[in-house]
Amino acid sequence: METAYPFTKMHGLGNCYIYLDGVSRKLTIPSCSKLAQKVSDPYKGIGSDGLILILSSDSADVRMRIFNKDGSEAKNCGNGLRCVAKYAYEHQLVGSESFTIETLSGVKKATVHPVGRTVDQVTIDMGEPILERGRIPVAGGKPRSRVIHERLKVDGTEYRFTGVSMGNPHALFFVDDVADAPIHRLGSLLADTYPLFPDGVNVGFVHILNDHELDYRVWERGSGITQACGTGACASVVASILEDRVRRDVPVTVHLAGGDLTIEWLAATNRVLMTGEAKTICQGTYFFEAAGSKAATL
Repeated sequence: METAYPFTKMHGLGNCYIYLDGVSRKLTIPSCSKLAQKVSDPYKGIGSDGLILILSSDSADVRMRIFNKDGSEAKNCGNGLRCVAKYAYEHQLVGSESFTIETLSGVKKATVHPVGRTVDQVTIDMGEPILERGRIPVAGGKPRSRVIHERLKVDGTEYRFTGVSMGNPHALFFVDDVADAPIHRLGSLLADTYPLFPDGVNVGFVHILNDHELDYRVWERGSGITQACGTGACASVVASILEDRVRRDVPVTVHLAGGDLTIEWLAATNRVLMTGEAKTICQGTYFFEAAGSKAATL
């Protein structure tokens, strides 16, 4: 038996997800993982980087769950947060321009910047970066130490990376030009099964342009190369500051394949602010059948 799911497809700098509204109507889904895989397929589904559910929350104004295109569940997604904020405001799931969104990595504060009732720009307080090795996590070494400019040898070639978590783990490699960065090679090797990263890792490449501007490209665990990664953009700025490559308390423009984000790591609060676009692509109805699966109401 097929179930019809009204959906909205949105993107933040080309990082696109299928969004289902579980606040306005109950969502009964046999398998979130399987549904994410199905809707992400560009040939037999809709085509996306994954699936995001917008749900009610006991601890925030709304809650989001994120599933990558391979069906794995992620803890956080910066581009997804901005799109959830846009949807929640435009569909009157919230009553003010500043509100909270629950994620698996904690509650985040969103501030929309509407023109009338339409939102194109959103600021997310992404919280404090996680810098301790054991919490990122990165294997080896002292759990409370930081991972800064650390050696990593892969197939006889030595690289250096800095580790940061913004609710999900990132390994940042500094390069002279992101166009020549080994994104596919290192991304495919490190992201999902490399022993140094027990929870997997998002593999990012950073080219410093000046003290307030950088280029960034990413291979996301569970999704591969994407047009943009909001948590990765935040992590790239934090790593750049840790390595004394850009200044703190200055808004840094991060150029991604899909567009630009503005990131600021505040010394006074230790919190990272991210501002960028959120766009609606289309709306429609998706028909899903998962034979033999017991449905759960979310």
